[in-house]
Amino acid sequence: MSVVTDLPEHSLADAEKLRLWTEMTRIRCFEMEAIKYYQGGCMGGWLNVQIGQEPLAVVIRSVMGPLDHSISSYRCLGHALASGMSMRSCMAELFGKQDGASKGKGGMHSFQSPETRFWGGYGFVGTQTPLACGLAFGLKHRGEAGVVFGCLGDGAVNQGAFHEALNLAALFHLPVVFIIENNRYAMGTSVARSSAMKDCLARRAEGYGMDWDTVEANDIPVFRSKLLAAQRRARDECRPCLLEVFTYRYEGQNVADANKFKYRAKAEVLDQQLNHDPIQLWGQVLIDESITNADELQSIRAQAMAEAKDASAFARESPYPTSESITEDVYWEVDHQTAAGTTGRHFFND
Repeated sequence: MSVVTDLPEHSLADAEKLRLWTEMTRIRCFEMEAIKYYQGGCMGGWLNVQIGQEPLAVVIRSVMGPLDHSISSYRCLGHALASGMSMRSCMAELFGKQDGASKGKGGMHSFQSPETRFWGGYGFVGTQTPLACGLAFGLKHRGEAGVVFGCLGDGAVNQGAFHEALNLAALFHLPVVFIIENNRYAMGTSVARSSAMKDCLARRAEGYGMDWDTVEANDIPVFRSKLLAAQRRARDECRPCLLEVFTYRYEGQNVADANKFKYRAKAEVLDQQLNHDPIQLWGQVLIDESITNADELQSIRAQAMAEAKDASAFARESPYPTSESITEDVYWEVDHQTAAGTTGRHFFND
């Protein structure tokens, strides 16, 4: 079943339209600054950026209410920043520093903000989808009128955990909206070569009697309208949904991906950057609607770049975690010196 009909109109105030552009620009500037230091050898591990996919994180966060939650894949920096996490704490975590979001102990795959109900990005593909179901089950069990937005990549739809999650969501009528961030290439293989149902991944929801839909990420008003419609059904009727959002990433699977121009043509990437860039397109909408002008947008971009540079300077000066802290933040029981934590019985009673 598709859910493309009878979409309500959800108008955006001018200030909110400008805020969406500002948040997309902040994500872009942060990730560009992070790339510079990753390539300079200041970071270890992975760096998976969302450059080209910025509307996803900011539009999702723009519809979330105080009882809603979100969870993401490993391409999570944009979601973290859109949730309200500071550039300083995110950058320091990428540097592996003590002032990072997870005290420098996790890096790319350890961004969480319980305060803003963002439950992190997960490095093992598809593993966040059952967790999204768990969060949604908790909302329903407690009688809270919230919705969980669970983001995943197009490659994750071929993982078993994804199908188990869809089955659970449909079986228990969970208030969850799964969002496929279809950037066409998964890790390094095109959708056409990796998925049997290549033209529309969201149709897989039909096998579970679940609502589904598709939308272009760069068409922000329509994207937001469809997301709000799915949110309302999930919240008010406990009808889960699978929404496929077509987008594009300019970088490879990660910044160290040496094959990014082997599994796709350089001309294709350049065309996306020149003719389909979401920040340029949305900025032009704002100018055409007389909401702002090019000078103001340039000023906002400069402020975002300054914020990103401040974050990298902060990260460089932040100390590394001490060797003594390696046993901290592993078990809550140990950190808080409970009876179980001091005797070694962390999970079971005698």
